[in-house]
Formats: sequence, structure tokens, C-alpha cells
Amino acid sequence: MVIFTSLFGLGSLLIGLPIFLCFVIAAGWICVYQLDVTWVAIGHTMFSSVTKFILLAIPLFVLCAELMMEGGLARRLVNFFISLIGHYRGGLALVMVVTMGFFGAISGSILAAIVAIGAIMIPLMEEQGYGKTFPTALCCASAGLDSLIPPSNIGIIFCSITGASVRRVFAASMIPGIVQMILLVIAARYLCRGIPGSPRASWKERWLATRHASTALILPVIILGGIYTGIFTATEAAAVGCACALFFSLVIHRSLTWAGIWRAMMRTTVFTGVIFAIISAASLLSIILVYTNIPHNIADFIMPLGVGGTSFLLMSAIVCLILGVFLEAVPNMYITAPIMYPIAIALGLPLIRLYVVWAIAIGIGLLTPPVAVGAYTASTVSGEPVANVMRSLYPWLFITLIISLIICWLIPVLSTWLPGLLG
Repeated sequence: MVIFTSLFGLGSLLIGLPIFLCFVIAAGWICVYQLDVTWVAIGHTMFSSVTKFILLAIPLFVLCAELMMEGGLARRLVNFFISLIGHYRGGLALVMVVTMGFFGAISGSILAAIVAIGAIMIPLMEEQGYGKTFPTALCCASAGLDSLIPPSNIGIIFCSITGASVRRVFAASMIPGIVQMILLVIAARYLCRGIPGSPRASWKERWLATRHASTALILPVIILGGIYTGIFTATEAAAVGCACALFFSLVIHRSLTWAGIWRAMMRTTVFTGVIFAIISAASLLSIILVYTNIPHNIADFIMPLGVGGTSFLLMSAIVCLILGVFLEAVPNMYITAPIMYPIAIALGLPLIRLYVVWAIAIGIGLLTPPVAVGAYTASTVSGEPVANVMRSLYPWLFITLIISLIICWLIPVLSTWLPGLLG
């Protein structure tokens, strides 16, 4: 019956039923009719899963990104990087990648980055002769940086599940995020080597672009500096980021209207509602895992086989990639983390390494059909058919992301060095 219910849940997902309903139907049926869990216990678990203090950071970081978009701070970032590197061959492609990475140090949301930066860069690149398909593909490929470069919503969810330190997880993913950004810049430069750059900006134009973007440039310093130095928790840093984005846009630049604030809050509410509905429904899985003791049973099976931490890390990343074919980032994390992290602890594998490899794999999963949430979002922004976007993603951009996964899997110092400095 458990197998039948699980297959029913997978079938519901494949026919397009919302993910949180798939969790509720399949996991809820198992909890009530197979494990005899009371409705009171189920309700308490679902409610407590979305009332953790750390999860408040998710809507706050999303709101910060929305305020930047409505207040024109995202546009100022784009203009700043165009003035610096836009004159190189394929320069706007480089600007797309770097701006995505920088925006990731503020927003923490992959989909928000696609909407905010893609809406600016894709039309601009189309005007400069890049077409529409490649910029759309590059937008969703580079948006995966937001799952690595802190702050990251996926990182916050990982910490809420495993109890890992947000400060250390954010520190661990910084250098791998930069490595992935460099690889994407190299790939973009090669693929766009025949496209001339924009006119070289004068030093005066660069100074003006820097001055105009100074408020946006200082936001990551405030957010990440506060987290790394211990001045803020992740949730407090998100609140400070919102306050700064609001102050910069409304008071200093006077580019944000009350209608813009309302639109930003409405989009944040919808986005947060979707995420929290998934978190609440996925919490039913934790009940099943506790009652069935699945993680410990898997650990007892794996340990005698002599599987090492590095091999297990690769195996878990492959699981994330496979689940990414069917699931978005949040449910992907909620399925893999509760099962895998106790095994990682038993094998002596640092949780920060586990997160980095998973974050890359989950980011790649957003590009794999049939779900391909990142590709569909970018396609919606640009108006380009998603089939064309997928053809442009494969093979080179996809291979680049796979290479970044292999590098971060094989070289643990990339994810352990910076947390080691923090102590």
C-alpha cells in the first residue's frame, strides 16, 4: 500500500497537480492510514514547520530583491557592469553572468533573479545582436549562482532542516559560487566571441555609473558583512537589507513609488505562499521518516559497504539531479536533506560540503526537463519558446555547470577554507 501511494503521488506530479497537493495526498495518506498518526500530530507538524524564525529570512530576502527591481537598483547594477566590461567581445553576456552573481548576494532567490535581471538584460542583448534565445538560456543558466552565492533561500531551508550554522553554510558556498561564475564567464565569452562589444565607456561615464550604483553595490557588504561578523543573524540581515533597499530607492533616489512598493509586496506574498505551502506539505515526510526510521536503516546498510564520504557526496548529488527532473528546488531539498544528512554525519562528511554540492546539483535540476522551472521562468520573461531555450542550454552551458559540480565535489577546500577562517 505504501508503494502504491508513493506511485500515486508521483503520478499526480506528472499530470500537473501542484507539488504541495502531491505531498499532502501521498504522505498524508501514509501517515493517517498506514502509520496511524493522529490528525492533531499532523496539523502540529505542518504548522511548526513554517513557524521557524530562520524561515522569516526567505520572504524578507525576496522582498529586498523586489524592492530593488521596482526602485531601479537592479538597472543601476546592470549599467555599472556594462560600463566596466560591456566593451569586450560578448561583453553583454559577461555582464549578464556577473550581474546575476552580484544580485544573488542580495536576493537569495533564483527565480527572482531571472525576473529582475532577465527583464533588463534579455531585451538589451537582443538589440545588440545576441538574438533572444541565447540570452534567455544564459539567464536561467547563470541564475543558478543564486543558489550558491549567499544569501540563498535554499541555504536557509537546508539549515532549518539540518540545524547547520547559517553563517558557516553561507561562507562555504561563497568561493564555489565565484568558481561557477568564472566558468560561466569563460563559456559565455567563448560562445559570444564573434559578437562585438558595446562602445567603451569613458572614465567619466564609469565614475557616474559607479556613483549611481553605489547604493546597490553597498547592499551585499551590509548583508554579508553583518552575517559573517556576527552582527546580524540571517533573518536580521534580510530585514536590514529590506530597510536599506527601501530607503535607498524611496528617499535617496526617489525612484520607488507607493504603487511599486505594493507590487513588490504582492509578488513577495505570492512567492512566499507557494514556498511555505510546499514546506508545510513536505513536513509530512519528516513524520514518515521518524516512524519508519528510514535514514538510520539506509546508514546501517551503507556503512558496512565501505562507502566513503566523497563517494556518498557524489551519489547524493546524482539523486538531487534526478529529482530535479521532476521537482523544484524547495521540495527537492525537503526530500533529500532529511534522508541524506544523518548518513553524511555518520560518514564524517561536513554538512557545509554536503550543502555546496547539493546547491549546485539542485540549481542544475532547475534546467532539466520536463519541469525545468528556471527555463520556463526565463522563457516567460523573454517570450521565447521554452524548446528553443532548452536547445541553447545544451550542451555547452549545461556542461559548464556540470564541470563546476565536479570541481566542487573533488576539491573540498573550496567549501571548507572560508568557514575555517570564521572559526
